[in-house]
Amino acid sequence: MYRHVLIPTDGSELAGRAVRHGLALAKLVGAKVTALTVEPSFDVYTVPASRVYEMSGAFAEHAARAKAHAQGILDAIAEEARAAGVACETVQVEQDHPYQGIVMASHGRSGIAAIVLGSVTTKVLTHTKIPVLVYH
Repeated sequence: MYRHVLIPTDGSELAGRAVRHGLALAKLVGAKVTALTVEPSFDVYTVPASRVYEMSGAFAEHAARAKAHAQGILDAIAEEARAAGVACETVQVEQDHPYQGIVMASHGRSGIAAIVLGSVTTKVLTHTKIPVLVYH
């Protein structure tokens, strides 16, 4: 049924549970896995105007920190997959709107929290043109 499972993660505990479930599913059906993490790009508009001139190295510093953070997350998943005997590739993407084209665990927020915080999962489900399995 499934030949290739995309497992996006932000490194959170909830995402970790979805990773473990996704790896178990992949092992069960003999699928390969691609682990994905999406890091936002540097947002210059979040820097106070008084600090803009201090930020010359901030872009490179942000990129290096984001890359190291994502690589740590992906390395851990690749190791879990290796231990489970599941073929795994890792992908790191810089994108401000991660809902475009990914599948992820759902926090299950409702009411005001869902409205105020939004839901990347809901955005994926709204915009997808492919089957989506959400671990909840």
